[in-house]
Amino acid sequence: MKIPGVPPAELSELNRVQDRISFVYLERCVIHRDSNAITATDEKGVVHMPAATLSVLMLGPGTSITQQAMMLIADNGATVVWVGEHGVRYYAHGRTLARSSRLLVAQATAVSHRDRRLQVARAMYRMRFPGEDTSRLTMQQLRGKEGARVRRCYREHALRTGVAWNNREYDPDDFTGSDPVNQALSAAHACLYGVVHAVIVAIGASPGLGFVHTGHERSFVYDIADLYKAEITIPVAFDVVAGESTDISADTRRAVRNRVHDGALLNRCVQDIRNLLLTDSTAGPIDHELLDEDAGTDVVRLWDDEGYELAGSRNHSADVDF
Repeated sequence: MKIPGVPPAELSELNRVQDRISFVYLERCVIHRDSNAITATDEKGVVHMPAATLSVLMLGPGTSITQQAMMLIADNGATVVWVGEHGVRYYAHGRTLARSSRLLVAQATAVSHRDRRLQVARAMYRMRFPGEDTSRLTMQQLRGKEGARVRRCYREHALRTGVAWNNREYDPDDFTGSDPVNQALSAAHACLYGVVHAVIVAIGASPGLGFVHTGHERSFVYDIADLYKAEITIPVAFDVVAGESTDISADTRRAVRNRVHDGALLNRCVQDIRNLLLTDSTAGPIDHELLDEDAGTDVVRLWDDEGYELAGSRNHSADVDF
């Protein structure tokens, strides 16, 4: 029987996550579908956005979205984030673009094995200190070294922009209760978390299986986002406040969007996640093109306790004696 409605796009027809727009923020509008485009309608008119080019669609206050629009977004592997005032809440995500569970299995294996988890965590810290030998440092020493790096980053940008800085203080339930630079940091980090979360989901990894962070549904999101804060969100936040913004949350979102508009962050995020999860001390370089082909293979196999996999979608009763 033919299923009614517009059929979903084939995986080969979709844009890879690293080739997409990082995020689009919408508020006070109605989101619908027009063929293969997402439309946003308000009193100013209608804007069309090709669904296959979206990575994250952030829906702020006053938005409503139709079922047809959500179907199109899901079929194209994009992430929808319903956000509260100032864009600092995350409520939902879309389905993976990957058809293979290779990354997810590698992630679960690594996070469940103490030595492999330590290896990945060390690699994450090593990325913050290029050219330095951190191989002999304990996790406690690495955390201390990272804390000192972040504090130094805050001081440097405060000096560069002339923005007063005391420390990082904020209440997740009271955005306006903190000073302007802390508000800008919260808004900038929220955008970064949305982009990173979308990438993690799109390539088939788990947002909750973290290596440095743990115990939270977005632990891995925080792990990966921390790799880019000093380069992207911290300087953006200080620049926005130095520009005497009168709408910090909106101006910060636009500034982050401008900072990552060329797609380099998406590509870098994909490569970093794959390198962290699929590389060990004995493996060679990763063939990312081969991995893309593997991720697009829609094949289900059966696990066997002898350590190999069997073909799925067939009856195996003739293979064994009862």
